[in-house]
Amino acid sequence: MHASNNWAFDMISRRALVVSGLSVAAIGACGYGLWPRLGGYNEEVDRQRRPLSADPDLVELARFATLAANGHNTQPWKFRLDGATVSILPDLSRRTQVVDPDDHHLYVSLGCAAENLLIAANSTGRSTELSFEDGPQTRIDISLGNGPVRDVALQQAIPLRQSTRSEYDGQPISASEIKQLKAAAQQEGVSVLIFTEASDRDAILDLVVEANSAQMDDPAFVAELRNWIRMTPKQALETQDGLFAACTGNPVVPAWIANPMFGMFFQKDSENDKYRTQIRSSAGVAVFVGDAEDPEHWVKVGRSFQRFALQSTALGIRNAHINQPIEVAGVRSEFSRWLGMTDARPDLVVRFGRAPALPMSLRRPVADLMI
Repeated sequence: MHASNNWAFDMISRRALVVSGLSVAAIGACGYGLWPRLGGYNEEVDRQRRPLSADPDLVELARFATLAANGHNTQPWKFRLDGATVSILPDLSRRTQVVDPDDHHLYVSLGCAAENLLIAANSTGRSTELSFEDGPQTRIDISLGNGPVRDVALQQAIPLRQSTRSEYDGQPISASEIKQLKAAAQQEGVSVLIFTEASDRDAILDLVVEANSAQMDDPAFVAELRNWIRMTPKQALETQDGLFAACTGNPVVPAWIANPMFGMFFQKDSENDKYRTQIRSSAGVAVFVGDAEDPEHWVKVGRSFQRFALQSTALGIRNAHINQPIEVAGVRSEFSRWLGMTDARPDLVVRFGRAPALPMSLRRPVADLMI
């Protein structure tokens, strides 16, 4: 699943940004390049990711829900507020039909948003009860009441969580920290497998490269991804969605350079080399597997992953999705066999380790998401 501070991939390789003899240094000399020059972008991030108020209303809880991981940063959700109930519904106009033809990633995204809302409500003394309604109008209903204060540390991690698509420091994560990550991710109907041995990470890397190569050879996949990339702060601020280059650690370049040259610096070999470096620098890989292949379990997978990601954030551990092996059907079946789970569908693949933060992604205004 792809994400920007979600699970989209860093598809533009920094090392490949030498286009027609124009180096990154030359771009920087023109006033572009390094991501601290973002023209009001950081100020908007700070506004959107402000801390939760002490007594949040339902709109404020929905704002925290929108800070969840989601594919391509499409933010494929809508909210309906009714008394003490918040309903989260899919926004099918924001589907990514090439990379996600059965809406798997979309429902995982809804699960991530639901878990954020549950955690935010629980941290301010509200009880929560979640129900999933499938059918003509699929939705997640969350009923609120009075309850004990809990999950405060996870709630405080919500504005800080991001998919950090960069090279990590190569150091292992302690056994006690891995135990905390697995405990946080516990969700009925979901299994979480953790791989920290170099041989296992290399085997997963081989599958990532195989699937990434297939995607890079698919013009429809590349066109869909390109449609969600935002190369400049202006583009990102105007849409408040998509994959902003700075959030992937890449130089910010003007659209007149990036758009015509996209195909020249978005190359299969350089992308595969990038994934080799990133996965080998990671402390481990987590794989999330739902008990069934249906929207209800995809929502559960999203809830499990979101808690994993928030616990990682609370511990100073970064993570990023490497979902190519589950997005290409032939490789997915090969991956299932490698996992020893031939009757199951792997749902998410996530690398983790420690690294500095990257710029955060934007979200659309909550008012625009209400129905």
